[in-house]
Amino acid sequence: MKAALQNYQARMRRVLEHIDRHLDDDLDLETVSGVAAFSRFHFHRQFTATFGLSVHRYVQLARMKRASYLLAYTGAQSVTDIAMDAGYDAPDAFARAFRQRFGQSPRSFRNSPDWEPWLAAFGPLDNARCKLMKTFTSDDVTIRDVPATRVAIMEHRGDPATLGATIRRFIAWRKAAGLHPSTSPTFNVWRSERRPASPAKYSTDLCVGTDRPIEANGEEIKAGEIPGGRCAVLRVVGYTDNLEPAALYLYRDWLPASGEEARDFPIYCQRLSFFPEVPEHETVADVFLPLK
Repeated sequence: MKAALQNYQARMRRVLEHIDRHLDDDLDLETVSGVAAFSRFHFHRQFTATFGLSVHRYVQLARMKRASYLLAYTGAQSVTDIAMDAGYDAPDAFARAFRQRFGQSPRSFRNSPDWEPWLAAFGPLDNARCKLMKTFTSDDVTIRDVPATRVAIMEHRGDPATLGATIRRFIAWRKAAGLHPSTSPTFNVWRSERRPASPAKYSTDLCVGTDRPIEANGEEIKAGEIPGGRCAVLRVVGYTDNLEPAALYLYRDWLPASGEEARDFPIYCQRLSFFPEVPEHETVADVFLPLK
């Protein structure tokens, strides 16, 4: 029974990866069911039962998520090109669908995103992906001696629903500073729970590794350091928006059984690849638990 379930989950996971990899292609029911090697007649019901939303809606949300990231975080593509990539024949049709889902036109979202409707719209997509989230084991954890890294820090303090606005500012600042992710490592240091009892208590640092003198250019940027030393490291591949399960595994499961003790520095991550530069299932992040 367990082997059969694992095989079923692997086939469904293959479907999600195929969708993420082929968002520009025709993702009709026959094509997608063939990836899982299920009959088209039953696949629609199986997918909906497993993920809580239909294949069509899942594809729509995945395309809209990529479109919204391109609008909010990059300026490389026009709204027309983004509309075509999202599967719409005309910008007007894309604009209507975008406004219906997020309450803003694509151009308005690009200029000044309203993050709360955006977060709410992708709740079903995030929930669907969590259904087949990888279960971590001690074999996934390595212990490394990591060097100290000098960083420039932009702090986010307050409601996590507004984190997107801080990320936009951080991206713009590091672009102006010439600190590209390919040459300057990206870190997040978590100083609170992902969902604290009071949203106002949410706290995280957005960091970029640099030895250069820091020019704030009007932003609240400060210099700091991610300390070197021994760390338990857990690599997460795919859907790295939510790294809380990995952090919880290190704290709650791995640490008590390891005989190790945590150091007095928060758990943090290094982001090694980024959506939408790569499909979401190919994003990679390392989660670090500093050890004594």
